[in-house]
Amino acid sequence: MSRKNVSTGSPFGDEFGYSRAVRVGDHIHVAGTCAQPPHDHGDAYQQAKSALAIIESALAELGAGLEDVVRTVVYITDTAHGEGVTRAHGETFGAIMPASTLVVIAALLKPNLVVEIEAYAIQDR
Repeated sequence: MSRKNVSTGSPFGDEFGYSRAVRVGDHIHVAGTCAQPPHDHGDAYQQAKSALAIIESALAELGAGLEDVVRTVVYITDTAHGEGVTRAHGETFGAIMPASTLVVIAALLKPNLVVEIEAYAIQDR
């Protein structure tokens, strides 16, 4: 099977050695994605919407879309962020209804970040 990687577009991707997304056959894995400037200092809702837009862009680069997402994993740094993040996730995936996990964690790499989202897609069309 062929493999196609989507770059993060940032020096950190090369330094850490990872891709924003990887497609192998019908399966697409999108790495944990956080908001990028200028949205990385927004509230949980704004950060989640920004992360979801980045995920959507990575999927599109691989010929897929949000409708192909079958699972998401969402990490938040405080339960207080749950309302904004679930609203953003629901607005994006309400009609798609992927399997999803929401986990509260101690911290993300940068202190201003409050949410990170992973996505898994299968495109069998």
